[in-house]
Amino acid sequence: MNKEEIIKNFNVSSELIKKISETEADNIIEISKSITEAYKRGKKVLVAGNGGSAADAQHISGELVNTFYKDRKALSAIALSTDTSVITAWANDKHYDYIFERQVEAHGNPGDVFIAITTSGNSKNLVHAVKKANDMGLITIGLLGKGGGLVKDLCKYKIVVPHNDTARIQEAHHVIYHTICEMIEREFLGEK
Repeated sequence: MNKEEIIKNFNVSSELIKKISETEADNIIEISKSITEAYKRGKKVLVAGNGGSAADAQHISGELVNTFYKDRKALSAIALSTDTSVITAWANDKHYDYIFERQVEAHGNPGDVFIAITTSGNSKNLVHAVKKANDMGLITIGLLGKGGGLVKDLCKYKIVVPHNDTARIQEAHHVIYHTICEMIEREFLGEK
């Protein structure tokens, strides 16, 4: 990779993030308010993804349980990609396509929030998990890319990053969920 390619990557990422800030700001506000209201009702957030999106699920949970910028009460959030005993047992005994669905069934309650992170929107285990979350009365949110795939039409709220490159989609997801976490924290603390 040469200097021009490096500059191109940075430019593509920054232009994509700028575009999302212009087209999805109202949606980000609505998602943040929805999660904050769930927290105010004593609900929790479940988050799931595969690969890099699994790391993002853990990142979101960490920001919510711990703190983002301000010292505050812990907010309940569980990354469903972290319990290797549950994941490997269910994948081995039943099927990998249902590893998140099973955990939504175990941990989810009506009014909780389920966030599915998938750059393709077509991960079977997330399709099944979102369907289960909807059936159980959870608020469903998709952080997606590549047109949104099958998950797009299953989620109450969704942000589809308009790109086909997984790395660029994930970079945009980082800015989106950091903004959501900051807004939740401000709202929860009564700040604007």
